[in-house]
Amino acid sequence: MSDFAARLLAWFDVHGRHDLPWQHPRTPYRVWLSEIMLQQTQVQTVIGYFDRFLQRFPDLEVLAAADEDEVLALWSGLGYYSRARHLHRAARECVALHGRRLPDSLEALAALPGIGRSTAAAILAQAHGQRQAILDGNVKRVLSRLVGEREWPGRPAVERRLWAEAEARLPPDGARMPDYTQALMDLGATLCTPRRPRCTECPFADACAARRDGDVEAIPARKPARATPTRHAILLVLRDERGAVMLQRREAKGVWQGLWSLPEAADEASFEALRRRLGAGPGTPLPAFVHAFSHYRLAAKPHLHPPTDATPALEASCRWTLPDEFNAIGLPRPIRTLLESLP
Repeated sequence: MSDFAARLLAWFDVHGRHDLPWQHPRTPYRVWLSEIMLQQTQVQTVIGYFDRFLQRFPDLEVLAAADEDEVLALWSGLGYYSRARHLHRAARECVALHGRRLPDSLEALAALPGIGRSTAAAILAQAHGQRQAILDGNVKRVLSRLVGEREWPGRPAVERRLWAEAEARLPPDGARMPDYTQALMDLGATLCTPRRPRCTECPFADACAARRDGDVEAIPARKPARATPTRHAILLVLRDERGAVMLQRREAKGVWQGLWSLPEAADEASFEALRRRLGAGPGTPLPAFVHAFSHYRLAAKPHLHPPTDATPALEASCRWTLPDEFNAIGLPRPIRTLLESLP
C-alpha cells in the first residue's frame, strides 16, 4: 500500500467517521442516496433527511414507482431540488434499463441523471470496493493544498491535474477502498476545511506544500467573483376562509422546477393583473424577505389577499392547499416558512 493511503487509513481508524447511517450497511442504493444528498450539503443536515427518505423509499424500485410530488416533499428544505428530480429519474432509468438495480460500471453509472464521474466512483468504491478515484469539493481542496496547486480547481486544466493526483494516491492493491474513500472525504470535511483548517492534527502536515509555504488559507484559489444580480418578485398569498392557500406549480425550468410555490409577478402592474385574473380581493402586505440562490438573490414582497365571491375557475397549474397538506407536496423552504408564519 502507498505511504499516502497507509497514513490516511491509520488516521481514519482513529479519527474518522464510522457511524454514519449509510455506512451500515453500505448498499449501492444507500450510498447513492447519501452521495446525492451530500452534494453541497453538510453531513449533519443530511442525516435526518436520509433517514426519513429511506423510511418512505427503502429501495430503488419503491423510489422509481413514487410520484414526483412525494419525492420533492421529502426533499423540501435540502435545496438544490434538481438533485431530487435527477434521483427520481435515475431510479426509473435503472428499473427500465439496468435490471432494477444501479449499474456497477463507472461509465453506466456516471451516465445516469445527477451522478457524474466523481459520484459514480464514490458509489462504486464504497458499495463494491472498486479501486476508483474521487474528486469532490473536499478532495479538490485537500489535494490542492498538498501539492500547492494555486489555481481555481474549477478550471478544466487544473481539474485534470487533480484527477491525476487522486488516481496516483489510490491504494495500489485496492485494499479497504470503502474506508479509503470515506477517509479522504472525512479529511477534507473535518480537518482540511475551507477556513481555519486544523493543520496540526493532519496526518500530512509534514508533506503539505500549502502549509510549508504559509498559503493554506489562500489555497485553493476561489472561483472568480461575479456580481450577484437581484430579481424582484411580488408574491400573491391568496387564502380562503378555510385557511387554504392557492399554490401554483412552477415550470420545468429555472429554479424550484416543478415545485409548488405562490403565484408571482415582477412589478406592480403585473401583480394587479395577476390579482384580478385569480380573483383576489383587496389585501395587505406581509414582511418582505430576500432569498439567496447560487447565482442570484430573490427579493420577494408577499401580499396576503382573500378570494372574492367572483373567483374564477382554478387554472390548470394551480391548486388550493390546506396547511396540513404542506408536508405532502414539494414546497421551497422560504415559501413554506412564509406560509407557516401567516397570521
